[in-house]
Amino acid sequence: MCGIFGYTGKKEAQGLVLQGLRQLEYRGYDSSGLAVQCGAEELRFEKTKGKIRNLEEVLKTNPLRGSTAIGHTRWATHGTPSQVNAHPHLDSANRIAVVHNGIIENYSRLKEKLKKEGVSFRSDTDTEVIVHLIAKYYRNNLEEAVRRAIKDIRGTYAVAVISAKEPGKIVAARFDSPLVAGVGLGENYLASDVSALLDHTRRVVFIENGEIVSLTENSMRLMDLEGRAVKRLPSKIDWNISQAKKGGFPHYMIKEIFEQPEIITAILRERIKKEKHRSAVFFEELKINRREFGKIKRVILIACGTAYHAGLVGKYILEAFTDIPVWVDTSSEFRYRNPNVDRRTLVIAISQSGETADTLAGLREAKSRGAVTLAICNVLGSSLSREARGVIYTHAGPEIAVASTKAYTAQLAVLYLLGLYLAGIFHARPRKKIQDTLKEFFRVPVLMKEVLENYKRDEKNWAKNAHDFNERYHAQLKKYFGGGAIEKKRSPNGFFLYLGRGINFPNALEGALKLKEISYIPAEGYPAGEMKHGPIALIDENPWVICLAPRSKTYDKMISNIQEIKARGGMIIPVVTRGDREIRKLDPFYSIEVPAVEEIFSPLLTVLPLQLVAYCVAREFGEDIDQPRNLAKSVTVE
Repeated sequence: MCGIFGYTGKKEAQGLVLQGLRQLEYRGYDSSGLAVQCGAEELRFEKTKGKIRNLEEVLKTNPLRGSTAIGHTRWATHGTPSQVNAHPHLDSANRIAVVHNGIIENYSRLKEKLKKEGVSFRSDTDTEVIVHLIAKYYRNNLEEAVRRAIKDIRGTYAVAVISAKEPGKIVAARFDSPLVAGVGLGENYLASDVSALLDHTRRVVFIENGEIVSLTENSMRLMDLEGRAVKRLPSKIDWNISQAKKGGFPHYMIKEIFEQPEIITAILRERIKKEKHRSAVFFEELKINRREFGKIKRVILIACGTAYHAGLVGKYILEAFTDIPVWVDTSSEFRYRNPNVDRRTLVIAISQSGETADTLAGLREAKSRGAVTLAICNVLGSSLSREARGVIYTHAGPEIAVASTKAYTAQLAVLYLLGLYLAGIFHARPRKKIQDTLKEFFRVPVLMKEVLENYKRDEKNWAKNAHDFNERYHAQLKKYFGGGAIEKKRSPNGFFLYLGRGINFPNALEGALKLKEISYIPAEGYPAGEMKHGPIALIDENPWVICLAPRSKTYDKMISNIQEIKARGGMIIPVVTRGDREIRKLDPFYSIEVPAVEEIFSPLLTVLPLQLVAYCVAREFGEDIDQPRNLAKSVTVE
């Protein structure tokens, strides 16, 4: 999401830190800055909104001379993208500087406490709380001050700190946000991503959760939060820089698939607060009060592409949690169909970028008719977030692969939390039921991680099945086209059909979309109950049918659908609950298991195999997975 780079040694630090930040640009950011120890117990800093080149222009006329520095690229989460909110943040005396990745969950309480102690704040960020805490505890020992400050903080963080009073030293700490130290000769480095270090060193030490590292030009000391020494030898990294930016994965898409459990965990930690022995959903940036929500009589969700599929799942979620009627519309249709909305209608616009042209136009149409408007998006300060009455950010970090994966599940997570938030307002669920549902929700990212770990263990088998499909598919091509140059052709006889029921039907649409986007293979998603109304005519030995069949109230009906496909020779790939025996009896081509979970949360698990199927097939076909043809990450035209 954000980027950190630090250097201490004998060289001029400014250029090295800027070079490191440029290596982190791929992560996405809206501002950048750096702080340098300039001698005579002095810290100097510069920060700018926008691209790193803006910072470089300022530094051309006002260079920061010194051999110890920390720098940062910021993707805004608390506070708008601006120069004052950019990192680094300094204490009131400008003697301590901090850069930070992550989210401090209890920053509001800490900020109020510090204000009562006389501290003045310059920014709207959660990060500024950290530097004032460190200054509060500082007694000529930076490690101890950082250790004490970190123990006050709840949330996720990777923090790097320098002090004017301790030249040549960087102190850093982490919890659930990556941080790695680079070991040099007479110099040491710090970064949030190993890719930024590889121009300088291949020897690195990965900082673990709950650890603090202290760097000087000739030393690196690790300790835990109690100050006890931690011993760890450096690792040697053989990746090239491109591999490193992808975290060792071959493509951004698979990297982003594997980031999903961590992102959902972060969303839950940020949005769910403990209040008097119970949990409550909290949206700091929402700006729509409970009284306004209480007047709502219906909800309309508008979105495009993958976000539209998230909206379809959202319909099931909101109706289940609130008992309010919910409609879902593609943004491009909503704006032209004379929608019947008024001031008692909540229109929720969903967009990863917040710049989708049709969704923006739909939002404006809803506003013009008096509707209460809410945006769910990933990019702080985007057009959608500015124009909507209220906004909820997904905080999924930059998504680089064109085919959306982590943005989708982050949107679902926000919709679940919104549903539970509204359930409390409308008294649609008993308080204990809401508490039980929140408790179950915290299990979900753990189960998502299990699904992905199972894939890693069974990756060779996934690859083999993709290869088998490739062989079968090209055999069909030769039969259809009569041989010849077939490598770029797609057979109308070889396609995928995705079937789902209930809350998993939208995932059938999403799975088909993912396959089409990156492999260019024809694929369709349908409600399984509609199979007899047309799609069954396509079933013979050619189509591959992916059936979403976790345990649910429609499980028996799904088995009937699978039996009908089996009777006609279709190749069945069911996604089932772990331990399922009934579907195994039907001898499917390959079963994919997901852990058991409450049915309402099952889409967060069943979508993962669909993303992986699309990825494996596209990889087997040799397609450009991260940048498929004809597609753009943000569709800003109609």
